[in-house]
Amino acid sequence: MQRSAEVTRNTNETQIRVAINLDGTGQQKLNTGVPFLDHMLDQIARHGLFDLDIEAKGDLHIDAHHTVEDVGITLGQAFAKAVGDKKGIRRYGHAYVPLDEALSRVVVDLSGRPGLELHVPFTRAMIGGFDVDLTGEFFRGFVNHAQVTLHIDNLRGTNAHHQCETVFKAFGRALRMATERDDRAAGTIPSTKGSL
Repeated sequence: MQRSAEVTRNTNETQIRVAINLDGTGQQKLNTGVPFLDHMLDQIARHGLFDLDIEAKGDLHIDAHHTVEDVGITLGQAFAKAVGDKKGIRRYGHAYVPLDEALSRVVVDLSGRPGLELHVPFTRAMIGGFDVDLTGEFFRGFVNHAQVTLHIDNLRGTNAHHQCETVFKAFGRALRMATERDDRAAGTIPSTKGSL
């Protein structure tokens, strides 16, 4: 049975629909109105092997803040719904991803507890028209609504685009590992508490 979900979020600032299939092949249809965000979401889909369909309309005449944050929130909600009760999954995932001079590490725990440690010393404030501060807003939104613990470290890099791309690629790969089914743990919750 495929693990998938669709969530819609409508506020005065944004209207967002996210559909996710955790057992996909990395297919994506992305239209957030923020081209660099679409590029980063594509990394999550391709490297996580998640099928993603994301449509967002936001108050981009102000800036991209609300759209990026709310896409993170809605993706987190859809992810949590698709993962379900977490029986038989690995729970933990990690990945190191290089891109030329940049190297990032992402570690995730599908713990049921939100927590974010984000350490990315971006070398410039903007990547094209994308404010790098929005990277943190996206991941905070995701973490708080997916109920996961997430550690992100950019270990080195001088090109901000490379720094950001390695983070999103590693995030997709770490999520893929954490959500993979573990045949040895089939039907069991990966916690001594018996719930996550």
